[in-house]
Amino acid sequence: MLPITLCLMIILLSIGLYTGLFVSPPDYQQGDAMRIMYIHVPASWMALFVYGFLALMSLFAIVWRHPLAEILAISAAPIGALFTVLSLLTGSLWGKPMWGTFWVWDARLTSVLVLLFLYGGYWALYKAYSQPDQGIRAASLLALVGVINLPIIKGSVEWWNTLHQPASLTKFSNPSVHSSMLTPLFLMTGAYLCYFISMLILRTYTELNKRKIFIWEAME
Repeated sequence: MLPITLCLMIILLSIGLYTGLFVSPPDYQQGDAMRIMYIHVPASWMALFVYGFLALMSLFAIVWRHPLAEILAISAAPIGALFTVLSLLTGSLWGKPMWGTFWVWDARLTSVLVLLFLYGGYWALYKAYSQPDQGIRAASLLALVGVINLPIIKGSVEWWNTLHQPASLTKFSNPSVHSSMLTPLFLMTGAYLCYFISMLILRTYTELNKRKIFIWEAME
């Protein structure tokens, strides 16, 4: 799968960036500053998606103690953290011309920052133990508890009065985003997804090799 996902990532990323930067029209209110949406929004979606994947693998690791689920969860955590950092950085850059500041303690922004802390806490717990089995159990419990943050992120703009704009893609019968903007948005999302799969495969290989080395050293 790795050569396929890497090729797809390059193709989708190239087409998505070209259409987003040069083909799609500027927003009638935000102008060309809106184009950062093609980087920011897919990163935000992937940050949530990867955490959901991480929590699902953590559930398998705790309930069924599946070794592959443990490895997939460990491999996915840094990738999800990267998407979250990208979401926060691009959101701050987008917020400066729109809100006049890089950061406000908005409900959506704060809950995404909590998501980054959950990724960091998961990784810190895993690394805090000398035995991988102990670390993965503690980290998996944190991942499952942190799932409660996902609906908070999703519903924050509807539940509280925030500066962040509400969702624009849920009204398929009367969409708020024109197709000329939706196309590069979905192309970039596909590129990010292919990047996640590619990095997950590579990191899984690395983690498997680490486990082998750990077992060989223990046997010696």
